Amino acid sequence: MQMPRPSADILARRASIVARLRALLPADAVIDDPHETRAYECDGLTAYRCAPLAAVLPRTTEEVSAILSLCHAEGVPVVPRGAGTSLAGGSLPTADSVILGVARMNAVLEADYDNRFIRVQTGRTNLSVTGAVEADGFFYAPDPSSQLACAIAGNIAMNSGGAHCLKYGVTTNNLLGVTLVQMDGTVVEIGGPYMDAGGLDLLGVICGSEGQLGVVTEATLRILPKPEGARPVLIGFTANEIAGACVSDIIKAGVLPVAIEFMDRPCIRATEAFAHAGYPDCEALLIVEVEGSDAEIDEQLGLIRQIAARHDPVEFRESQSEEESKKIWLGRKSAFGAMGQINDYMCLDGTIPVSELPRVLRRIGDLSREYGLDVANVFHAGDGNMHPLILFDANKPGDLETCEALGAEILKLCVEVGGCLTGEHGVGIEKRDLMVVQFAPADLEAQMRVKDVFDPAWLLNPAKVFPLAASAPRRAS
Repeated sequence: MQMPRPSADILARRASIVARLRALLPADAVIDDPHETRAYECDGLTAYRCAPLAAVLPRTTEEVSAILSLCHAEGVPVVPRGAGTSLAGGSLPTADSVILGVARMNAVLEADYDNRFIRVQTGRTNLSVTGAVEADGFFYAPDPSSQLACAIAGNIAMNSGGAHCLKYGVTTNNLLGVTLVQMDGTVVEIGGPYMDAGGLDLLGVICGSEGQLGVVTEATLRILPKPEGARPVLIGFTANEIAGACVSDIIKAGVLPVAIEFMDRPCIRATEAFAHAGYPDCEALLIVEVEGSDAEIDEQLGLIRQIAARHDPVEFRESQSEEESKKIWLGRKSAFGAMGQINDYMCLDGTIPVSELPRVLRRIGDLSREYGLDVANVFHAGDGNMHPLILFDANKPGDLETCEALGAEILKLCVEVGGCLTGEHGVGIEKRDLMVVQFAPADLEAQMRVKDVFDPAWLLNPAKVFPLAASAPRRAS
């Protein structure tokens, strides 16, 4: 089916906007060739695609300010984009929007070890922040599975976490300050390189706002001294529910590992074939890591071994070397890519109370059978941040719709047991129509009023997060 050609008026407006962007930026910073803009038509949620009007790749805060000022004056929507790894459609463009990518803004601006912070441009990748300070004995704690590729800008937009967030917290717990460019081009500084900056605490509003309030061009991040040592263990179980019960018991006992990760059999098999991490053959696997001195590690692992023994594990294996530890984590970090090699999937992101893990895992199994689609589970078990992967065939008519319906039931289940719709992937377009499951109309209205303040014309990342029916009057005004 051929799409209708844009009208002459639309083509003329597009040409005018592109020409004005080119007047503001270096020649290679504006992309409008339809073949080249296809690279920006989706993010990690590839089921939905739309080519933007154009894409721009600034290198400085001043260039971002000029772009936003122009788009604000012309009424052009802007979709901020980090590395495009969003799994919720957070950087999906609209046909009339300009993609503003920060990938070229990747410099380290300052590193202060005495005060334990680093200031970077937000196009810098997550892992390279640690790479900039690790030789001096420091690291940046949040570690999403996509940390090799994902940008700090996206981490801030979605309040990303990672395997080690159980002990160190997610992005909001490690973010000290930002340089924010508002939709009209105004540049503001929020927070700073210290705790409890003066004025209103707006960092908590910005972090997790999914690019709807402004474009974060620079970030001041907390860095921490590397721990004395760390050691992961692999614990295998005969059922998902048993592994979930073990996680709950570890947390109830007051033990605080640096990470507790969960994988079920489908994910174990795919990951082992991909990364050869040496995982045991079992129905469910926990990766539990503790850190500290050798004595501290031994004491913590001793307690964890006692707790695990009550659940009759099929295997309890401690890493015996740094090389083995790296293999264990390589397997976990490769899980999403490994699953992608064997099947189309949609990755969910519901969060639940840890005590509800056994019940929720059991119910996900029931729903999987009811909808006729397999579900692989891999997630941050320590803080209840679940990532069920629903496997489907993108080329089979109706499979995507069935997948979405199953995903909605799983996310409703998360809310039902006292959790929420998202832990770190954001709402984007994936969960926007489910927001009414978690929030009453008055709650949504209060949230939309915050956007009204920062972006009165609703031009930044439009049609995301809020149900379309609720936000339509604002977006149309």
